[in-house]
Amino acid sequence: MVEPLATHMKHTFASPIVDAKRWIEGVEFPPERPLINVSQAAPMEAPPEPLRQEIARVALEDVSAHLYGPVLGLPELRAEIATRWTDRYHAEIKPSEVAVTSGCNQAFTSVMSTLAQSGDEIILATPWYFNHKMWCDMSGVTAVPLPTGDNLLPNLETAARLITPRTRVIVLITPNNPGGVEYPSELLTKFYALAREHKIALVLDETYRDFDSREGVPHILFRQPDWQDTLIHLYSFSKSFRLTGHRIGAVIASEERLYQTEKYLDTVTICPNQIAQRAALWGLRNLDEWVAGERAEILSRRDAIMSGFSQLEEKGWKLLGCGAFFAYVEHPFDIPSSELAPRLVKEAGILLLPGTSFMPKSDPRAEKQLRIAFANIDTSGITQLFERLAALAL
Repeated sequence: MVEPLATHMKHTFASPIVDAKRWIEGVEFPPERPLINVSQAAPMEAPPEPLRQEIARVALEDVSAHLYGPVLGLPELRAEIATRWTDRYHAEIKPSEVAVTSGCNQAFTSVMSTLAQSGDEIILATPWYFNHKMWCDMSGVTAVPLPTGDNLLPNLETAARLITPRTRVIVLITPNNPGGVEYPSELLTKFYALAREHKIALVLDETYRDFDSREGVPHILFRQPDWQDTLIHLYSFSKSFRLTGHRIGAVIASEERLYQTEKYLDTVTICPNQIAQRAALWGLRNLDEWVAGERAEILSRRDAIMSGFSQLEEKGWKLLGCGAFFAYVEHPFDIPSSELAPRLVKEAGILLLPGTSFMPKSDPRAEKQLRIAFANIDTSGITQLFERLAALAL
């Protein structure tokens, strides 16, 4: 009899987002206490109307948008990204060092497929982004957890001790998913130097870069001599322009790396979504003020989380990290978070994810932690969220 499922896929856990949605099936939420959904870190609203109008125009008028395009993306979009990133990071980035992908998850899987294979190891800071861990599992790659401290920042010395002859990559996310913390530029420079010293790659996922609370250049890695030998940068347009359903992301890497990445992309999607690419290009050229407004709104919600958390602290809660779309917290109950999170749906009308979605099973801290993705609730919703959590008696 043919084995029904490949071994690596069998041992890959299901998406926590998909699992969590099952918790609300058949549950009725009264009008006076509607569901507060803080489970998913993605905009729940459509792109701004001017961008939707441009998408409609392209769909109707641009015949080439319905045909195959270049595997690494439209030359105009690659050039615009290179220009904008050059300005943002005060460094020279060439269009040939840019690839457009079908979302940031594909950006990650495409470059990882050129870096690691079954039996290799990659270092993931914990709490980790679950899709990164899922790719490791289904590819037969060992994800080596890099524990973070109480501030959720990875420790350089700990990372150095984890490097073995099988290590191929260190993966970092800033602002972090799920922790929300913003990695200091100095820390990133040290991790870059560590990766370079050991001749391994540093993959830096900056999906939430546009919602960083700091001003100025987020890091100086693109200014390092021959950065292309070490650094691979990932980005997503899903968050900045609300293009989640259109799946559009980017990779910045060496031309040689992108040549290999192109093989993967041609096999999986042939080319990125043509209409989405034109939407991203239009957004880069026309939506700076709108994105600035979105950032300001997210930062106001971040402030509401940080200022309003005191009522939960009085109940024994701890705020471990807060930034971009996320608050990462420690709960005070004698209940594992893997059991607490489903109970919150019925007992508090709250849908969120437990720390076990972001940590190895061997880490006991996971059962005390929860992630709150607050990007889709306003300050009033944050107040209601805290009131419900503070009223829990478990």
